[in-house]
Amino acid sequence: MNSSVDAGMFQLAQLGRLSAISCLTQGPTFSANARLLRDANVEVGLHLNLTEAFGHRDQLAVMPLSALVTRAYAGYLNDEQIDAQLARQFDAFERVLGRAPDYVDGHQHVHQLPRVLPRLLLLLRKRYGSYRPWLRYTAPGMQAGIPMQESAKAHVIAALGASAVARAAQRDGWRTNRRLLGVYGLNGGARHYAGLLHQWLSNARDGDLLMCHPAVAGAGDKLAGQRAAEFEVLARPELGQWMRQNGVHIDRPSWH
Repeated sequence: MNSSVDAGMFQLAQLGRLSAISCLTQGPTFSANARLLRDANVEVGLHLNLTEAFGHRDQLAVMPLSALVTRAYAGYLNDEQIDAQLARQFDAFERVLGRAPDYVDGHQHVHQLPRVLPRLLLLLRKRYGSYRPWLRYTAPGMQAGIPMQESAKAHVIAALGASAVARAAQRDGWRTNRRLLGVYGLNGGARHYAGLLHQWLSNARDGDLLMCHPAVAGAGDKLAGQRAAEFEVLARPELGQWMRQNGVHIDRPSWH
């Protein structure tokens, strides 16, 4: 997305605080920085984007999330346009990293939407055959101690497509994380995030995925302040103690 986000992710990976990093293949720093992921001890995924305009010369038209969701559920998305978006992003990933992604998720969880998910699964089968990247499953993990507003957002995200991912996993053997943690309003500063993180670690079960959005200071987007707050909390030495107290360790999702 930008150099500050990249720097935050690389530093946390070096600290052993991340198991996976998702790539926006048309982001302005992808081509320059994603190559460094070849030597990082993390899984590398494709972060499917249909809503964020980067001004990249090869980027096809995107639309606001609300319009995309409305059109997806109304059946008005064009399969050829979705296929073109997918192909360009997977082509870019393979061109820079020289391999298939370990997993696929979505910017604003667009990978799970109607019309999008079937085209994604078709592309993965055609492109990779028996190799199956795992998919982000958005059904929420345990919500004990999570404020109602944050918990409601987690359930809304799941309602937009988690059941479709679960059906595909059961029917065709796609691998997924067990449940999703880390959903919140992306605000509140470091103290609020630390409190939520304590609850997520307490709620975590084997195979759960805790997503995060860290960056060092200066990210420059509307979430820059909260990204920096996440980074500060995730980089704290005491996080190791928090995890031990909850019997949690960070692992690669595909190992489960």
